[in-house]
Amino acid sequence: MSETPSTNYSMLQPNSSESEQTLSTRHFNVTEPVVAKRICFYKSGDPQFNGIKMVINNRSFKTFDALLDNLSKRVPIPFGVRNISTPRGIHSITNLEDLEDGKSYICSHQKKIKPINLERASKKPLPWQISRPVSARRRVVQLAREKEDGIVQEDRAVKIRTPKKLLVFKNGDIRIRCTIVLSKKNMQNFETFLDSISELMQYPVVKLYTTDGRKVPNLQSLILCSGAIVAAGREPFKPGNYDPHRYSLPAKLPGLSSRVYPKANAKSESRNTGKWKVSVLTSDMPSAGTSSQVYITLYGDYSSSGPIFLYGEEGELFQRGNEDIFTIDTGDIGELYKIRIGHNNSGESPSWHCEEVQLQNLYTGEQFSLPAHRWLAQDQDDGEICRELPVLRRGQPVLPVTVYEVHVTTGELWNAGTEADAYISIHGEEGDTGSRQLLRSKNPRKFLKGQTDLFLLEAVHLGNLYKTVVGHNGLGSGNGWFLEKIVVKDPVTDLDYSFPCHRWLDQGEEDGKIVRELNVTDTTTFSARQELELKRAENWAAERWKFQKGNTLQFYNRLTRGFIRLSPDGTVDALGDKKDKYGLFDVTVKRNAHVFKSHQMPHIALALDNGYVTGMDNEDTLCELQVHVQPNRCAILESARSPGHMITFSLQGKVADDTVGYAGLSKEFVVHVKGVFHNGAIILLTTSLYQALCLRPDGSCSGAGKQSEESYWKVHKISSGVCMIESLKHQRMYLWIKDGECNGKGTGDVYCHFKIEKNLDSGSVSLESVQNRGMYVGLQPDGQTKPVVHTGERNILFYPRVIKFGREKPMGTSATPSQPKVWIRESEHQPAKAQKPMAQSPSASPPTEEMKNTQGTKYPLSSDDEWKVSVLTGNGGTQANVTLWIYGDKGVAGPITLGKDNREQLFLPRQEDEFQVEIKYIGEFYKIRIGHDGTSEHPEWKLEKVTLQHVKSRRTLNFPANKWLSRSRGAGDIICELPVEEAGKPIYPIVRYHIYVYTGHLEQAETDSPIYLCIYGKRGDSGLRLLHKSDMPVKFQRGMVDMFEMEAVSLGKLQKVLLHCEASNKVQYWYCEKVIIRKTGKDSEYIFNCERWLPFMSQGIIHSEIELYPEELQINRQLKTQDEANEGDWKITVVTGDFQTAGTTATVSLYAYGENRSSGPIILGSGKHQLFNPNSADTFKINLKGLGQLYKIRIGHDNSGNDPSWYLEEVRLERIAPTSDREICLAVDCWLAEDQDDGDTWTEVAIGISEKELLSMVIYELHVYTGSKLGAETDSNVYATLIGTRGDSGKRKLHRAKNNKVKFQRGQVDIFFIKAVSLRDLKKLVISHNGTGPGNGWFLDKVVVKFKEEDDDQEVVFPCNRWLDEYQDDGKTERELIAKKKGNSQKASTKARQWRVQVKTARDSPEPQKCKRTLVIYGSKGKSGDLLLSPQSPEYVCFLPRATDEFLVETGDVGDVYKIRVSCDDLPGFEGWHLKSFHMQELHTKQEVNFDCNCWLSVNREDRELVKEFPAVNENQKPLPVHKYIVSIHTGDHWGSETFANVYITLYGERGDTGVRKLHESLVKGGKFQRNKVRRHKC
Repeated sequence: MSETPSTNYSMLQPNSSESEQTLSTRHFNVTEPVVAKRICFYKSGDPQFNGIKMVINNRSFKTFDALLDNLSKRVPIPFGVRNISTPRGIHSITNLEDLEDGKSYICSHQKKIKPINLERASKKPLPWQISRPVSARRRVVQLAREKEDGIVQEDRAVKIRTPKKLLVFKNGDIRIRCTIVLSKKNMQNFETFLDSISELMQYPVVKLYTTDGRKVPNLQSLILCSGAIVAAGREPFKPGNYDPHRYSLPAKLPGLSSRVYPKANAKSESRNTGKWKVSVLTSDMPSAGTSSQVYITLYGDYSSSGPIFLYGEEGELFQRGNEDIFTIDTGDIGELYKIRIGHNNSGESPSWHCEEVQLQNLYTGEQFSLPAHRWLAQDQDDGEICRELPVLRRGQPVLPVTVYEVHVTTGELWNAGTEADAYISIHGEEGDTGSRQLLRSKNPRKFLKGQTDLFLLEAVHLGNLYKTVVGHNGLGSGNGWFLEKIVVKDPVTDLDYSFPCHRWLDQGEEDGKIVRELNVTDTTTFSARQELELKRAENWAAERWKFQKGNTLQFYNRLTRGFIRLSPDGTVDALGDKKDKYGLFDVTVKRNAHVFKSHQMPHIALALDNGYVTGMDNEDTLCELQVHVQPNRCAILESARSPGHMITFSLQGKVADDTVGYAGLSKEFVVHVKGVFHNGAIILLTTSLYQALCLRPDGSCSGAGKQSEESYWKVHKISSGVCMIESLKHQRMYLWIKDGECNGKGTGDVYCHFKIEKNLDSGSVSLESVQNRGMYVGLQPDGQTKPVVHTGERNILFYPRVIKFGREKPMGTSATPSQPKVWIRESEHQPAKAQKPMAQSPSASPPTEEMKNTQGTKYPLSSDDEWKVSVLTGNGGTQANVTLWIYGDKGVAGPITLGKDNREQLFLPRQEDEFQVEIKYIGEFYKIRIGHDGTSEHPEWKLEKVTLQHVKSRRTLNFPANKWLSRSRGAGDIICELPVEEAGKPIYPIVRYHIYVYTGHLEQAETDSPIYLCIYGKRGDSGLRLLHKSDMPVKFQRGMVDMFEMEAVSLGKLQKVLLHCEASNKVQYWYCEKVIIRKTGKDSEYIFNCERWLPFMSQGIIHSEIELYPEELQINRQLKTQDEANEGDWKITVVTGDFQTAGTTATVSLYAYGENRSSGPIILGSGKHQLFNPNSADTFKINLKGLGQLYKIRIGHDNSGNDPSWYLEEVRLERIAPTSDREICLAVDCWLAEDQDDGDTWTEVAIGISEKELLSMVIYELHVYTGSKLGAETDSNVYATLIGTRGDSGKRKLHRAKNNKVKFQRGQVDIFFIKAVSLRDLKKLVISHNGTGPGNGWFLDKVVVKFKEEDDDQEVVFPCNRWLDEYQDDGKTERELIAKKKGNSQKASTKARQWRVQVKTARDSPEPQKCKRTLVIYGSKGKSGDLLLSPQSPEYVCFLPRATDEFLVETGDVGDVYKIRVSCDDLPGFEGWHLKSFHMQELHTKQEVNFDCNCWLSVNREDRELVKEFPAVNENQKPLPVHKYIVSIHTGDHWGSETFANVYITLYGERGDTGVRKLHESLVKGGKFQRNKVRRHKC
């Protein structure tokens, strides 16, 4: 036993032995010469590093890895030396033999190196440049003298003659800190030092401060610091406890590292409670000792100690059977509750088996004994090299040890996977796990594109989780990583914590970070739907280009395999072919909706009339459709006038009507754009939502490029369906496939010709080489292109996006500069992501045709031709993105981004910029809107004038502005509207609207989210404007009124407003009471009532914006809605109790039951989002069309959230359409909670029916009989649904038994109560369990339901007598039980038949293995499903040699049995099964059937088959013959037609089928399914 004080240093000391720098003088055996090589190693990209000279021989370094480990200690590289290259980086060294004597090499942590000047690096400092150390006082005097002489300058290099250490804190976060040693390398100048700090801290450091907040401006001030500095970015200094004496080494590095640094012992102790005596016992097992450096971390209720290394005499610590004692100082951490002990996996034998850790507080004397008995080794146990041990109090741990399931999902982007080592740290209310490597995945390879990896992470329970820190070490060939999300499952609380990321961890992508901190989000239905809405928004951003004005579209239905077509008589179907002229539709935009006009007959368009698809006049509002893009890139077309009505067809391609069931409907369409590959078109070939095929400077191609100008391709059409693809940026470089390579080095010859294969089902295209038929442009997982064969995978699919059409008719609106060079809209350069509404206008409603021509022109100014836009800037320029909208009486053009390639030269002070704009016809102009997005360092802009000139007619429209577009000047607006002027006067005045926004008085009604408003009037709209400058010091506070001003060209009579709240989490939600708008100088006032939260949830969908109508218009609008018939609309009001704990955090759902049918679940919303609060009434609008007269509702919740208990007081129902004066009030007054009343989270309420009595409430008493078989009990949650002639009870959890505390035990009867509206005659009972808990299988004997209705006591028996177990019986965990009544036993027996099956195994059969054996029974009336032959008891072993096993199976009425099929799973290592015979007996009719088998089911014996069929053997009937069918498979002669996949076949005949058979062995020698070969199999 040794007692060693723990040292405070964890730095690896360089080996000072001279044997590494000079040749050894020892004499070696002459017969075994040692070849020594003198090598010099330099650091990648660092010319100041003088190099390390080493002698390499087979004695000094046994392996190449040993050399890398030694260099890692001596060459300062953040992640260690992992690569050695020749000086120019052309060749990498992989073994010791490749090193050449006298040469120099470059060390780096990745294959890509930064070259250096070896001549400069090899020069050592001259002897007179090295002087003796000087004292700190003398150094100060020298610096002061140099400053007086004017020698010292701010950026001049300062020579450091004695080493000085500085402790560097992150500004505002004392937990992130590191130590830096001042040296000549990092002290060349102040910028060099800041770069060194930035690399070390892993974030950009711009400024340095002393610990008391004084700025450190130069190197001289840095040297005079007291030993600690604070590193900051551009933010100001943040005060904190920056105590340099408390920390001398970092406890937490920014990012994740495989090394852990200890905390230092403070020299001056302010507290005595932080001193501990630590005894570590290593077990006496073989190889239990370790060569690694061991550390320990103590956690208390105040803080943690940070990792402290336990140092001592090297080679003596932590040896087998030893006890090592240390004294450490942790500071005051509070009451200890857990420790973490681990090592850094270093040395020759790092594996360690820790027996026990004992702690003693040297101040209080308190002692703790923490048993471990675990391996800490990557090659032992679970692979962890650290363990967490909870403190024991009274023999029990204060917190349990938990094994968390960590599900890590890699994104679907190309090159999203990584080969780097990934690390994670999980944080909860009870501490953190520390940095853990994600080492062992359940998948063979980790972190592949689109893959979810499961890791197990053991730690002391952390309580509620709130964040994770995840990152990687940047090593490996593909070290970038696109992380989609992490889900952590807590088995103690049975909760899932979701941590979305959806970002790159890559030094070359986004912000360059390889470490990210992820915060937890809710995993309720709300967040799931929010995630779905986000995906829909992303898909809309990627597909929206298809729906621009002027595009010609086709709508393909994947189920009907046809295109939508509109016939001249107005009928519509989905049976058109690709060339059908009536299947083309032109896009126009109208009132924030799309109109799809027939290309052949422009006067008619697709329309939805009361849910029926037809063709109508394109001016009719029924033609206005909303487009919803789904995650599968398909579009749904919904009526803008009648939301909920969608274009829908039956599976036969006809227009759907009420007679078609929901399962027979098809409403999703793949949208195809005509003219994508016309000659001269400029396109993107997108590979994902954010990536596209791009050409690299070296000529290689990648599908992981950005959707920017670098990825633009120009189309050169060769013939019909054949094109060449040329890079737009690198002209004369074409995509080609040649000599087994696919890249962009083509020269325009035949190897560059590609056939464009359009995939109708996905909207994608594939590029097949014309010269090399069958070879396609494909993508590898890292995104690199290669020629591939079409195997059905998606790596050959590209989704084209048109930037510029190759035809005269332009697409939508585009702007070009005056120069002849082709220019593409800058907005198209951006990746296809969902954008925030920053000064973007919704599609405006243009003024009506009644607006007179006030311009006085002889002819209308047609905008079909080109226009020149001139923008004159005043004395204040901007570099922000400038956007223009042009309004005409027939429509709107815009947004048009005004930009050029050299954006820095645009909109300079007193400069006029010209642009060329091509616009479709929008009628006569009456106003423009121009503004910028407020980005860049100089967003302020003084706009003097805008001029529009018609290029052909030279007609000119002037728009004088003379306004500042700035957040800090004027009205604070960055957008302005300018009217057309006639004779020096505007045709419409500019009006200043005063907007009064009322924030409600509810608790937490205030918000700091951005709020946007768009005003709609008779003459268009104002555009979506940010409500920026209020008359109140703080905007949108609870109970306050904010006044904003907005200038716009007069909108006429106001019709509505659009209110948008950009809240990122529920804390930022806002309750708006109303909006009032007044015009300056006018007495008119428009009141828009809101009275709701934003964002809000309606029927499970998140809405961030809402349309509000003025009070006088709202009544008319409601009447109009009633007249137009949205039949079935109801208003439901849910009233929560008025005491403090009455509210709920759960998600509430509703079921409604009518005479015709039931509604299914209607999600009303979640209590986590300001709904169902105490003493509140929440109102929702739901649609109950087609239900008929209502007779009951069921309402309840999913028991989610921190406080799900809910006291429901009342539910009120009121019909909206058609209107009704009657309000149905349903009193509930009960708890819906598992810990209150009867423990039910659902309740039913009957609704009075006219002229009929109210249905009674019935209490159903369920007696659940668990079987007496061994292992019959279960710990799972059990659910039951009663089904009668009057509906069902819904799925209820059998939560609280009346008679037993422990439920569902073997041989036990449990009694439960379900309260429901009368179901009349009970017919079925559906019972199931969720499979959780240690014993999740369950053998259910029967369920008896007792109830009293109409004074009659009734009893219904539901027999089961079967397993509900994934591994027993047929593997089902849900059973539908039929009610057993008197007199119907014979009838029931004819429907279901039970068989006793006896299976005899031969004596030479091998011992049974884990292999499923299934049985299929064939009879004259049909066949059974796959019946699993599983034992009745889990402990029973079946299929032993010479054994006869008995099974009970249940089938339908299959008639007279004539054959069976027996099969075994094809599992690795399965030796086979020698089946002797089968005997079956039907339990009711006593019918017996025998089968003579006597054969092997094995891939190694007899005929090598695992599936066999046997005919029934009867005395009076000859058995059916068993035939061997020879199946010949002829593989075609097309290029690439062969396959190496597993092929399966099923033969059908008059007497049944063969089942699925694998064609695994051919009768003909040769490879599998080769091209132009015949392969024969027997079946």
